Amino acid sequence: MNTISCRNIVKKFGDYTALNDVSIDVPKGTVFGLLGPNGAGKTTLIRIMNQITIPTSGEVFFNGRPLDPDDVYHIGYLPEERGLYKKMKVGDQAMYLARLKGLSNAQALAELKKWFVKFGIEGWWNKKVEELSKGMAQKVQFITTVLHRPDLLILDEPFSGFDPVNVQLIRDEVLKMRDEGATIILSTHNMESVETLCDNIALINKSNLVVTGPVDTIRREHGGSKIEILFRGEGELNIVSDVVKVVEEDTFKGSRRAVADVVSGTHSSKILSDIVASGVDVISYRELIPSMNDIFIKLVKSNNQK
Repeated sequence: MNTISCRNIVKKFGDYTALNDVSIDVPKGTVFGLLGPNGAGKTTLIRIMNQITIPTSGEVFFNGRPLDPDDVYHIGYLPEERGLYKKMKVGDQAMYLARLKGLSNAQALAELKKWFVKFGIEGWWNKKVEELSKGMAQKVQFITTVLHRPDLLILDEPFSGFDPVNVQLIRDEVLKMRDEGATIILSTHNMESVETLCDNIALINKSNLVVTGPVDTIRREHGGSKIEILFRGEGELNIVSDVVKVVEEDTFKGSRRAVADVVSGTHSSKILSDIVASGVDVISYRELIPSMNDIFIKLVKSNNQK
């Protein structure tokens, strides 16, 4: 089942088309990466899901039915543009935002105290927001976004400005919420986070959906067929084969390393036998699966040339 589905979404601002017939499905209990360069249309789609703006045409479904105004109480949204009232005390600000999400005073206080301790900011309850560092303020906003345990959590660049320790803290919490049944949409330019966290992705470029699907499937489908071979010896790796072609060689940690193109669908036993037949002392060989960063660049460049 999908927590949220967008069907043929078009959004126009005057003569400018921000989204052009975009359809995505976000499966329940997954982390879904929403990717694309700046200005691609990601934030517009997020605002439509949050009912901040309405599409020119198309429909959004939440848990299998048309999105309803009351669904906002089941969605948590952390926008890229951070915003807290600087003159308010941190605790008062957090309580105010929690009450807006429908929590009672007692519920909000109890939950906030637990989260503040978990994030190591319990000593900041009575400080003014303007006294917080950027990282501390972002922690407060993250907490108030997830406090009401939403079915759908939308995070727009949640790791921006965090040091590695706090990035890991947020990642761990995202995965924990996913494991507890929440659905998370993660909009980010951090491709390492995409590979670490996301089950599925959608890539939007120039208002159009370029690709969507499981991360592992996309990495394999768009990566080509290459292998890495580590071997011992001084000479070049001369493979006589109709399915394996060496395209690169260098030295790697005291051994020789080669990268080869392989005819798609070739059985691993055939690949290995052709490598061994070259006479080198093979240490290992493995399939090279490209990073999401490489695929992102490749797909965006290709789409820009159309």
